[in-house]
Amino acid sequence: MTRVKRGYIARRRRTKIRLFASTFRGAHSRLTRTITQQKLKALVSAHRDRGRKKRDFRSLWITRINAVTRENELPYNYSRLINDLYKGQLLLNRKILAQIAILNKNCLFIISNKIRS
Repeated sequence: MTRVKRGYIARRRRTKIRLFASTFRGAHSRLTRTITQQKLKALVSAHRDRGRKKRDFRSLWITRINAVTRENELPYNYSRLINDLYKGQLLLNRKILAQIAILNKNCLFIISNKIRS
């Protein structure tokens, strides 16, 4: 029986997977089966953590706003501030409020006073 030379397609597929896993450590960057498992795990983690990052930033903004409102003895806390913003129909999201709270606290006090009156 004559010797059959295999094609290049499977080798190309493996090298493409290896390029993805080139920064992994140990067998995770060398063995084909392990590479495919780690690639799947990495992609699942990336997809999950994109949503988690949004949640983490939102909680960070809330913490910053709450800290500034409590620190300077505003007559209310974070939840009352947000409630009054909605009642006053001021369209400021938490990201902008957090930046205002950190960079210019007086501006936050002006906003809160306008809401109250």
